[in-house]
Amino acid sequence: MNTTMAKLSLLFEPFFIFFFFLFISPSLCCPPYQKEALLHFKFLLLGNTSSNSNTDLYGLETWNSTSDDCCQWRLLHCTLQKVNLLDLSDLIPSQDLKPVVTSDILAPLFHLQTLISLDISYNNIHGEIPGVGLANLSNLVSLDMQGNSFNGSIPPSLFSLRHLEKLDMSYNLIEGTLGTNFGNLSNLKRLYLSSNSIHGEIPTQIGNLTNLQWLSLPNNKISGAIPPSLSHLKSLEELNLGQNFLTMELPTEIGNLSNIRWLLLCDNNLSGEIPPSIHKMEQLQILDLENNLFAGEIPTWLFDFNYLLDLGLGENKLVLKNARIAPRCMLMHLSLKSCNLSGQIPIWISNQTDLTFLDLSNNNLEGTLPQWLAQRDLSGLLLSNNKLSGSLPPHLFQSQSLNFLILSNNNLLGLLPDTIGQATEMKMLRLSGNNFSGPIPTSISNMLKLVLLDLSSNRFSSHQFPVFNPNSSLLYVDLSSNKLSGQVPTTFPLGIKVLVLSQNEFSHVLPQNLSNLNQLEYLDLHSNNIGGEIPNSLGGLKNLKSLNLSQNKLSGRIPLSFGGLQSLESLDLSHNNFFGEIPCTLANLFELSYLDLSNNKLEGRIPSGPQMDRMDEPNSYANNSGLCGMQINISCEKVPSEPKLKEEKTKKSNSWEIWFSWEMAVIGYPSGFLSTVLVMYVIGYFNITPQPGRRKRRRNLVRHGLFGFLRI
Repeated sequence: MNTTMAKLSLLFEPFFIFFFFLFISPSLCCPPYQKEALLHFKFLLLGNTSSNSNTDLYGLETWNSTSDDCCQWRLLHCTLQKVNLLDLSDLIPSQDLKPVVTSDILAPLFHLQTLISLDISYNNIHGEIPGVGLANLSNLVSLDMQGNSFNGSIPPSLFSLRHLEKLDMSYNLIEGTLGTNFGNLSNLKRLYLSSNSIHGEIPTQIGNLTNLQWLSLPNNKISGAIPPSLSHLKSLEELNLGQNFLTMELPTEIGNLSNIRWLLLCDNNLSGEIPPSIHKMEQLQILDLENNLFAGEIPTWLFDFNYLLDLGLGENKLVLKNARIAPRCMLMHLSLKSCNLSGQIPIWISNQTDLTFLDLSNNNLEGTLPQWLAQRDLSGLLLSNNKLSGSLPPHLFQSQSLNFLILSNNNLLGLLPDTIGQATEMKMLRLSGNNFSGPIPTSISNMLKLVLLDLSSNRFSSHQFPVFNPNSSLLYVDLSSNKLSGQVPTTFPLGIKVLVLSQNEFSHVLPQNLSNLNQLEYLDLHSNNIGGEIPNSLGGLKNLKSLNLSQNKLSGRIPLSFGGLQSLESLDLSHNNFFGEIPCTLANLFELSYLDLSNNKLEGRIPSGPQMDRMDEPNSYANNSGLCGMQINISCEKVPSEPKLKEEKTKKSNSWEIWFSWEMAVIGYPSGFLSTVLVMYVIGYFNITPQPGRRKRRRNLVRHGLFGFLRI
């Protein structure tokens, strides 16, 4: 009997304990100090954002003083009624609010000493890293601070977090060196410091992190050689040191990283031959050595890896001589740019049936485009700067995956197939520098996702143009150096920013509705046969920064409305038939840095003002026999002086400073400059650099510097 009762007692004991704590013990709620700390953080955050509404913040609506148990709140997790996981990533969606958030708001969180995971990523927090406060969180296993604006160096106190297994401080403004203290974090498994301003050499002590599985340091200013001690990291699966200033040869010991799957060393100054020890990395899936100084013949054993998916060897001093390669791997991405390839496109590439990205640009390839290219589900095909000939395979554009087609500077010819419009996922189409002829297919307008269209330097001839959807994505159009005729087309999307139609056969007058393209920043119509007067409506292009109408047959007076082009930095009206005085409103163009009014029939006083007085290059006014003024050292004694215009100040456009400089305008806007414009616009469009607000780490190939489509 006693035995039976004892067994029953043991059976029901857990239930008695559960109900005791459920109905009797008040300590099951989170500790009051943790609740107060979280509410204090929320108060500081709301105050910093000048907001009184929880709707401005994602997930904090449950954080309130009326709730007894903070463990029931969103964005956190408790163990034994104490907060141990806190996910505060991307709390402030509004970009207007993020710049005012400082690292001071984190102070209350440093009282949560039971935390093992803290995520404050993508909040654009400013200020230095609060090392002393973070050191109080001695139980931290995971710390994610990426996508903010932390500055200064990494504080030494951070290295006291001996339990840390993951540290992510990518996409900040961190400076200083890596230092030797990183070797103290012996439990670290994942270290992400990409896209900062860290400089100096990789310390040899990093070899002490024997548990490290992921080491990501791209897009910094790290220099020197890769230390041989890196080979001690036997557990390493990803090593990304791309986009730095590393030099010297790869250490032979790097082959000891037998578990590595991703090896990314692109965009450095590494030299020498590719070490044979890399052949021992049997698990390798991604190998990116692009844009270095590696030399010698590409070893054929690079194609023997069973699991290799991505191979980037372009833009080195490497040579691929053996065209009869039989890869064991099934590649998805292949870049052999500038590898001195000759003859036809290697036949062994046709056996890579999983191929989605192929870059063979800057070689000496000849022959026609093989039909098998149209049978691959390619997202990117880059074959520019070769000697390819023939026409485009019509089936090439039937792929629903094709995003980037770069065939510039070859000997391709014929008509563009009407099937081109079937590539509805196309974002970048560059066919410049070939011998294509005939009309531009109207089906191109079906490419609603197209951002860049470059058909320059061909033989296209037509007076009819595609009618684009007003709201399509097109930002950049270059149709220069063709034989296009008729009136200047205006059937482009309303958001277009760069329009280059120079060196064609356009005639008639400038259309009034050109001003409807009110987002234009760069308009180049030089070297055509455009006549008549400039419509006053053109002065309504408030965002215009460069206007080139030179070498046409324009006449009449320069419109007074040009004074409204407040963003204008470069103006070229040379080699036309303008007459009369230079309008005094040009003195209102305070951003103007380049001006060419030469070879017209202008007369009278050159306007004066803070900016116009700096336009004192005599060639800017040459061959206008009636002009006078201080800019050309010709007295205007007989010309009545003009009233001085009121000085105004305008703010410079930061975005333009990124991709335009007036010095480039001086040399006539060469195609190289337009390529720079293209690159900066496409970077902005595709957000290759992550912006605050992107919650999760994206491990795509572009982010890792792999075969970027901007390398064209």
